[in-house]
Amino acid sequence: MPDPGSTAVRWDRVADGVLRVTLERPPANALGRPIIEGLAAALDELDAAGNVITVVTSAIPGFFAAGADIKHMSAVDAESFLAYGDELRGVLDRLAAPDRITIAAIDGLALGGGLELAMACTLRVAGAGARLGLPEARLGLIPGAGGTQRLPRLVGRGRALDIMLTARQVPAPEAHAIGLVDRLVEQGQAEQEALRLAAELRRLSQPALHAVVRTVDAAFDLTLPAGFAYEVTQEQELFESGEAKEGLAAFLEKRPPKFV
Repeated sequence: MPDPGSTAVRWDRVADGVLRVTLERPPANALGRPIIEGLAAALDELDAAGNVITVVTSAIPGFFAAGADIKHMSAVDAESFLAYGDELRGVLDRLAAPDRITIAAIDGLALGGGLELAMACTLRVAGAGARLGLPEARLGLIPGAGGTQRLPRLVGRGRALDIMLTARQVPAPEAHAIGLVDRLVEQGQAEQEALRLAAELRRLSQPALHAVVRTVDAAFDLTLPAGFAYEVTQEQELFESGEAKEGLAAFLEKRPPKFV
């Protein structure tokens, strides 16, 4: 079901319960209004599709997404610049919702807003030749679409500061070693691995996966006792919804579970 309404972002269902969202705005997938609006439309499709695992990838060789649309940013006033940032943050916040499992497939450059897009995804798969970074300091700016908040949560304060203060590009093997990338594959194989992982995750209980993400995310904001209490509520909800009962029954009956 490719969408003919957006030339910068298109999507298709590649398997049962697996949706692929492809960025295609030459030359480098700059995150200007065409991609922002295309991502918003794709997210509307995801909301309508229900329980799907989504892979975000690129059709532009050498680029996942090179960052914000600098040409557009340089031509606007402060008010318009803030409005642009609000639009981008809004789309990435929707992408990062805990009830949505998304996987970024990164081959090539993921810089600035492109890395912020990847970090808004639940997981990141990168080809060995990928390079990631938040170089906004070179432009007299800071990462403004979640980068200053999501990067430290993934790699820790010191490593996040090293990446942002130096504005350097992090090679994929290093990104994997520090936890910025979750899986490292051969160059050119990121999308294939992300789709394989998506199919694997879709066979599991989607409410359980969402509960895992919610509970882990809560760990960054709650005290340990409060986190334990929240964990109990999430587990209880899975029993009340029937997902846990189905999983346990399937295990005992030695049959595939029929999850939501």
